[in-house]
Amino acid sequence: MTERAPSAGPIAVVWFKSSYSGGEGNECVEIAHFRTRVGVRDSKSPDRAIVSLPIDAWVDFVSSLKDGGLSDGPSMRHSPRPR
Repeated sequence: MTERAPSAGPIAVVWFKSSYSGGEGNECVEIAHFRTRVGVRDSKSPDRAIVSLPIDAWVDFVSSLKDGGLSDGPSMRHSPRPR
């Protein structure tokens, strides 16, 4: 995947997985740093859509996670499927 910079050629994009990713490393999101934004994609479906956030919004989001600021709301995890 490449990002086009204004009046420049393509820029190589490097995606990173979290060190907290599940056992096989496929239960997480990946991020990439662009010039002014952070890209986020599903590690299980890397060819699908990418969410692009301004760097400040990404920093605020990660800070909230580290501070536990998002733990009071409804869970973002999927419930186990009934058997």
